[in-house]
Amino acid sequence: MPTDRRRQLIVAAIAAVAVVIAVVVIAVVAGGGGGKHTAGGCSWQSDSPAARKVSRPPSNPPRTGTVSVAVATTRGPMTFTLDRAGAPCTVASFVSLAQQHYFDGTTCHRLVSESIYVLQCGDPTGLGSGGPGYTIPDEATGNETYPAATIAMARTADPHSGGSQFFIVYRDSPSLSRNLGTQQYTVFGTVTAGLSTVTTVAAGGTVDGSPDGSPKLPITLTTVTAG
Repeated sequence: MPTDRRRQLIVAAIAAVAVVIAVVVIAVVAGGGGGKHTAGGCSWQSDSPAARKVSRPPSNPPRTGTVSVAVATTRGPMTFTLDRAGAPCTVASFVSLAQQHYFDGTTCHRLVSESIYVLQCGDPTGLGSGGPGYTIPDEATGNETYPAATIAMARTADPHSGGSQFFIVYRDSPSLSRNLGTQQYTVFGTVTAGLSTVTTVAAGGTVDGSPDGSPKLPITLTTVTAG
């Protein structure tokens, strides 16, 4: 697991055999926070160097409707439906990155299969250390739930620290809801077709057999096409 203090985290408490509670952490770097979401638009804050050079998204994106995203992978196709109304800045960033081919040829580098059930993607380095060179504002309300097929942003423990890395929930994961208020993980879409692609990867477990690690069945996002 990377040790960079600026890594993005998904944290969930795991009940152990008696009274011990462990914490599973999915780490991905996006960089420090500092951004904010204002009524007038989206604030993109500079971060560590981009894993792939991209332009920033528009600061005043659409705030209604949905966006369909076709995702071709080495394990089968998926369709994402992104919700502009619920997370306009997050969707604007994802769509902008997709249109710039940022996600093409990237691996989903982390699988968690205990307490929370997620596959994490969106890092061109494949190491959990890459981002787009900017951070995006949090758009959580504190009322988020994480049923199967949810797509949400990973981030650090700092506010407004998401970047390009996101996770797909392949099995209901109520443990992701940790009373973090507006620092909950921003939900910005759902997998509306092809979730079996992710569950197939999940069934293979991790390379080392642990509940948190690289998928034993590698999966690469070959193309991600928005709109």
